[in-house]
Amino acid sequence: MTGFQRHIDACNNLASPAGYLAFRIEGVQVGWIGPEFCRALTFFPRDIHFDAEGVTLAWRLRGPGARSEALARLLPPLAAAGHLRIRDELFDIRAESAGPVLGVLDRGALPAFGVMSQGVHVNGLVRRADGLHVWVGFRSKHKPVAPGLIDNIVAGGIPAGLTPDECLMKEAAEEAGLDAALAVQARPVGRVSYVMREAAGGVRRDVLHCYDLDVPEGVVPVPHDDEVERFELWPVVRLVEAVRDGDGVKFNVNLVFLDLFLREGLVADPGGVLRAGLDQGPA
Repeated sequence: MTGFQRHIDACNNLASPAGYLAFRIEGVQVGWIGPEFCRALTFFPRDIHFDAEGVTLAWRLRGPGARSEALARLLPPLAAAGHLRIRDELFDIRAESAGPVLGVLDRGALPAFGVMSQGVHVNGLVRRADGLHVWVGFRSKHKPVAPGLIDNIVAGGIPAGLTPDECLMKEAAEEAGLDAALAVQARPVGRVSYVMREAAGGVRRDVLHCYDLDVPEGVVPVPHDDEVERFELWPVVRLVEAVRDGDGVKFNVNLVFLDLFLREGLVADPGGVLRAGLDQGPA
């Protein structure tokens, strides 16, 4: 197994949904629910129904608003029982990444319900005479996820009601202090996706929308919130080695950087195995 392949495998560690039940809204599957969380949901028969196809949000809940309110009512007792952590960030519920919004759910509850999460990740690129350089951010040591590890220059989950482009503009200002006139030049270059079983039994089903942004010489990103401690400009060769040989990069950001390396022709991929491995998650 190559150093790059191990990151793909780590993000796609759910070999089969066996043991999980499909979670549906109005007959459309939007998630996967593990056995322990299923047992917890049996205490909410008014809003959560079990049938031959799995777990269904009550059909009487018509429209995104009613569904969202019903789900929100479930979360405090489920959080109190230790099944999830409420983060006070709402994300859209969709069956597919570009599909209609069926409701909203707190970000902290997405893995428990196996509902898809979407985010944006921006590669900050500086092209010099001596080769490509990449801006990397070092996450705050106080972050609950991947503290102190390397991240993109801009990255974040897409809150309810925002498009990927709108989220990018928000995060560029909040995380890196980038001017809107520069951030709007970021180019969409594709996506990566994965399905990861969490230690608590939940499932991360993530789609990351990837962008490249050419950052002019002299423009230095500056942390504007508590998400990132500092930024550094690295030669891309150093970044390739860090991803291939180490574990200092946030787990899913490894996939975003690998996508960049493949597009730039920096990593060989006979048979396209690495490329295929970068999109194993939701449609």
